[in-house]
Amino acid sequence: MEPTAFRLTLLPQPLAICQLEPGTPMPDWAWSSKFLNITRTPDEFSLLCDADLVPAGIRSEGGWRALKMEGPFEFTEIGVLASVANPLAEAQVSILSIATFDTDYVLVAEPDLPAAMAALAAAGHQVSG
Repeated sequence: MEPTAFRLTLLPQPLAICQLEPGTPMPDWAWSSKFLNITRTPDEFSLLCDADLVPAGIRSEGGWRALKMEGPFEFTEIGVLASVANPLAEAQVSILSIATFDTDYVLVAEPDLPAAMAALAAAGHQVSG
């Protein structure tokens, strides 16, 4: 199967992933984030949000940048994330991935961004932003 090339757009804001205690209520400070991903399981509560909103004292790791894969994608499409994840793995770029109803986002650490963008371009993807 031939890998598919996609258009990706770099979101402008740096992001942070935060770890809260599982029973913590949703913090008010997170709601104003331009990009917000909430994952709550019985074991953990993680937020991915604009880095500049995270208050002191919250366990977090900042410096993440999001590349939006321009969708929408059908749920039956095979290899969408792999077409981006594989060249990044070959370039030794670690990722976090997030899926929404319409599209996928691939997050890379800010220092890895130039290598990530070069690897994606070399794989035939169009990256802007």
